Amino acid sequence: MTPSESTLATLCTAAALPEPDALAAMNHVLIVLAPGASEAGNIPDHPLLQATLARRRLDPDELDSEPVSANTASGALRVWLMLDPEKSTFDNQTLLRDGLAVLLDEEPAGIDVLIVADAGERAWMAGLAAYVALANGAPLPSRKQKDAPQPLESLRIWGVDAEPRDALGLAEGNLLARTLTALPPNALTPAVYRSRIAALAGELGWQVEEFDLPRLQAMGAGAFVAVAQGSELADAAIVRVSLIPPAAQGRVALVGKGICFDTGGHNLKSADAMIGMHEDMAGSAVVLGILLAATRLKLPLRIDAWLALANNDLSPRASRQGDVVQALNGTTIEIVHTDAEGRLVLADALALAARDEPDLIVDFGTLTYTMIQALGCRYSGFFASSDTLAEHALKAGVASGERMCRFPMDADYDDALDSEIADVCQCSLDDDAPDHIHAALLLSRFVGDLPWLHVDLSAASCEDGLGAIATDQTGFGVAWGLRLLQAWAGPN
Repeated sequence: MTPSESTLATLCTAAALPEPDALAAMNHVLIVLAPGASEAGNIPDHPLLQATLARRRLDPDELDSEPVSANTASGALRVWLMLDPEKSTFDNQTLLRDGLAVLLDEEPAGIDVLIVADAGERAWMAGLAAYVALANGAPLPSRKQKDAPQPLESLRIWGVDAEPRDALGLAEGNLLARTLTALPPNALTPAVYRSRIAALAGELGWQVEEFDLPRLQAMGAGAFVAVAQGSELADAAIVRVSLIPPAAQGRVALVGKGICFDTGGHNLKSADAMIGMHEDMAGSAVVLGILLAATRLKLPLRIDAWLALANNDLSPRASRQGDVVQALNGTTIEIVHTDAEGRLVLADALALAARDEPDLIVDFGTLTYTMIQALGCRYSGFFASSDTLAEHALKAGVASGERMCRFPMDADYDDALDSEIADVCQCSLDDDAPDHIHAALLLSRFVGDLPWLHVDLSAASCEDGLGAIATDQTGFGVAWGLRLLQAWAGPN
């Protein structure tokens, strides 16, 4: 998907609320209130709101936890809700998602959002509403030919002076991540993925460098090759995509796991466990989404995205339990389980990223089932190389509405990765092993002393959506990553 193919609605703003005659002509309207505003007589369609609240026996203050909707005498649809700055970004996003779902279910061509609040509160409310509406108004790719959903074409925000620029770039980045993740495995092979990246780079001015299999073999990237060699197509690669703005204020490396389909290799997954394994490239899609959003927002950072793209296939060439491979930085790894392939492709991608000595490395991957067991799909877990960096990560989670939980990686956990025939074991086969911690400890060997965050994307998919996003594929990590980088870059 390229920006020219984007199905985001056209966004425009108006400084004042609409006059009564203009409001009466609108069919799909979301009215966003500030706390205490529900009693004000200047609320658009206030008598209808009062009657609706009375009929449902609701207190006006309950609008901060549940949207209400009603039809006007002419059949137009109105939804009211209340955003509260004292509540979390996640809670406010969830409320907006629920309210907008009432409108979007009718597949309107346009939606009008009316912000009823004091001047100091309008900007953040408009930004939140715009992000949620734009992201959810764009349907994900589907091969279903009957009843294909219609995209939202226009979004007008009333009551704000300036267009919420961040919301537009963030929605586009999130949509890109979810679009790629939703594609079936025959539509997004590593070769096709590489072509899509090249097309994006051409439109956005990114620099691209590909490390294909022959090149990686010659370089000694044995961890990545051990996974990729099982594929008949031999189209795997580590792709470096660079955003290099003028007068960049720092350099960041983002690393993404891009397993386009994961069979488990010789440790073959069962049929029910293999369903959805086309989404095992979500980490790489998140990295691209962050890069797109950072480009749109003109973030003053050099960002090098390292995308480890491969299939984990079963074939006579595929690696086996007991194989010993040597990673790019010289570390030898004993393969213990061929379905723990993500940490192998990330190992060499991290080693490549670390060679440039960036100010920060962040990697993303749908890496371990134990992280899902620990958190479910409503948070993602992360590991940090320092307490200061962990604080940045947690603050970004609170601010973005993509909630994060820190996990430990103390040295004594590393004992489980001792190998008698190599420098380190890939993982442990102990059923009670904290595999998410072991994976982070393995990956830490490939970043040296550089500042580093490892994100295990347990929230990449969540049934019926999460926070701002209504689809099962959440694009989790794009909003968090952008907020983290904005704080890292400092004031523009």
